[in-house]
Amino acid sequence: MGITLFVAAVSLWGAAAGLLLPRAAYRLSVEVDLPWRSACPSGHPLTGPAGGWLGRSVCPRCVPAGRWRGGYAPAAGAVPATTLVCLALGAGVGARPELAAWLLLAPFTVLLCFVDRAVHRLPHVLTLPLAATTAVALGGAALFTGTGGSWTRALLGGLVLGALYLVLHLINPRGMGFGDVTLSLTVGQILGWYGWSVLFAGTFAAFLAGTVHGYARIALRRAERTSPIAFGPFMAGGALAGVICAGLGLGLGLDLGLGLALGAGPVP
Repeated sequence: MGITLFVAAVSLWGAAAGLLLPRAAYRLSVEVDLPWRSACPSGHPLTGPAGGWLGRSVCPRCVPAGRWRGGYAPAAGAVPATTLVCLALGAGVGARPELAAWLLLAPFTVLLCFVDRAVHRLPHVLTLPLAATTAVALGGAALFTGTGGSWTRALLGGLVLGALYLVLHLINPRGMGFGDVTLSLTVGQILGWYGWSVLFAGTFAAFLAGTVHGYARIALRRAERTSPIAFGPFMAGGALAGVICAGLGLGLGLDLGLGLALGAGPVP
């Protein structure tokens, strides 16, 4: 596979997955006491593929009537966001078996970021299955040769980071929601796959970025010290940074560039 075909395939996957996110983001962007929405703002039931979770980003019954032309605001920009994330993963990890797992998880993680940004909520209906999916996907990747990580360490990383977030949640429930705890099971596996130092670095990066963001909002008078922030995007960002840095550190990105440019596949 040449580098051009590789980039095109990764970009196509990211764009196609991003097109499917707006409907799900709208349905999940609800208050804590509600599981999800089942109708559009005009009251029309949301129907379509996968029980109405996939489909167009606007209500098909509202558009002909000239209503609700704006689509689902919670996931505006989903296509470029998912595409860029997938391209970053491809560039950092290269053509390694675990890339398939990262590309599978990327759309769901981006979806969670949009939902958390919209309503400061990480729904368990998505975070818990995502943790299980991560374990299965990495287990599958571990069956192939040429991987850059360890499945056992990934599982332990999920448990360790989950325990850390659970302690923080018990200490300060307002500062660390339980949705962050369940998402940490996935993030811990992703970072733990590449090593304990990567787990530490990715976790530190998430807290550092979240702290800087919080103080910047305070300095700009857009928030107070007690104002909550959506921490899910920072957790996802830390995981993405950890994967890319670990991949490049292992020479995966260099292998991809040299091997695919020569048309001979990644350098072993």
